[in-house]
Amino acid sequence: MSRVFVVLFLIVFSLKAEAQINEVGIFAGGSNYIGDVGPTNYIAPKDLAVGLLYKYNRSTRHSYRASFTYAKISANDADSDSSGRKQRGYSFDNTVKELSLGLEFNFFDFNLHEPEFQLTPYVYSGLSYAWYDEQYINNGRTYDNGNNSSFAIPMIVGIKTNVLPNFVIGLEVGARYTFTDNLDGSYPEDDTFQNLRFGNLESEDWYVFTGFTLTYTFGEKPCYCPN
Repeated sequence: MSRVFVVLFLIVFSLKAEAQINEVGIFAGGSNYIGDVGPTNYIAPKDLAVGLLYKYNRSTRHSYRASFTYAKISANDADSDSSGRKQRGYSFDNTVKELSLGLEFNFFDFNLHEPEFQLTPYVYSGLSYAWYDEQYINNGRTYDNGNNSSFAIPMIVGIKTNVLPNFVIGLEVGARYTFTDNLDGSYPEDDTFQNLRFGNLESEDWYVFTGFTLTYTFGEKPCYCPN
């Protein structure tokens, strides 16, 4: 994990502050998972998610964005509306550590050097890489079987405003489509546990982060005009 913070630190300070606007800040909110265990609500934050983020504002409409988020995900069949899942009675707990890089697009101009109140919806996407615990479920009990990782595609929508000079606050919801079906222990990759696989084996898992961002802006006023 320490290597991730070093990478983000180098990204921030390798850029010349006088040439663009930079933002550094935090994300805080909740997480939920969508898969083969528990309820299937798409937006239902129940576990803690926290993170760091950095934005390089290339113009008033788009920014390059990097983030690292740590979150817990869990689910219990007892909370499901499905009678089959309730009867099965499986549950799991896992953690996700996600590094994400991509592009954030503002629907309206958002010039951080203008003192007037500004508000804009935005969307973000790119590529994420997530680390999690490899698990399997046997006789209703969940067991760890080492660590694993997967790529994911983030799809985030949000709204943000400049609440104070040099500070921007946002509210966002972001779903991640992963390339693994084993955040929940339903599809252990080790063939030794092949007989323990269950659920929809053709569908991958999702996880969702919902929460607030608070960033501090710095850097001299740039010219967003073409050279």
